[in-house]
Amino acid sequence: MSRTIVITGAASGIGAATVVRLQAAGHRVIGVDLRGTDIAADLGSEEGRAAMVAAVEKMAPEGIDGIVAGAGISNGELPRETIAINYFGAVATLEGLRPLLQKSRQPRAVAICSTAAMLPFDTEVVDLCSAGDEASALSAVADRPQTAYATSKNALARWVRRAAVSPEWGGQGILLNGIGPGVVTTPMTAPLFAQPEMIELMRQSNPIAVEGYAGPDEIAELIDFLLNMQNHYLTGQIIFIDGGSDAILRPTQV
Repeated sequence: MSRTIVITGAASGIGAATVVRLQAAGHRVIGVDLRGTDIAADLGSEEGRAAMVAAVEKMAPEGIDGIVAGAGISNGELPRETIAINYFGAVATLEGLRPLLQKSRQPRAVAICSTAAMLPFDTEVVDLCSAGDEASALSAVADRPQTAYATSKNALARWVRRAAVSPEWGGQGILLNGIGPGVVTTPMTAPLFAQPEMIELMRQSNPIAVEGYAGPDEIAELIDFLLNMQNHYLTGQIIFIDGGSDAILRPTQV
């Protein structure tokens, strides 16, 4: 059965691999990114988020079956943009398109979080994100760029856990889950592999039990499952797909 899926961050990396996989299975995909796909939108701004929602509503007035909130950046020199896109853009995508999801008989949503959610993060900024205070969160993180990415992903993972079991999501039969990829070979991570010091840092922060890091198509396989699974019971989970990093770093976590 063909389903209609919206994917943000669709022009490259995990998003692009997911587009390819879903289209090959016969699904209709509406891609969102800054450029190079169906809808051009900057999810770091309120105007861009509103424009994205309006464009999806126009393209799929009958509703959608799934959402992948995958747009994100990892740039230590852009802490404000990191929080704006990775957290507030993702939440605005999921909440803004939720009414369209409610029209589906099998609605599913996936947020791309990260193993970075396990790294040191800024508690104040996470709390401001959770309170929906974007202006204060961006102001606070501006002076703390070193933890911006981990903070954005930690805040998003917490939001997924809370929202998934709310009356608006789980109560409406919409299954919302997050995934936590470890190191994945994508255009976003390619510059890191050119720096020996970053390779060593990744080895320390994301130790793995298997040989080699994942390609984006491997992450797309998990996203495909979460979007198209038949059960009505799997929700509110952050599923780490990380080569074992979570088990290595947090062996007593259950």
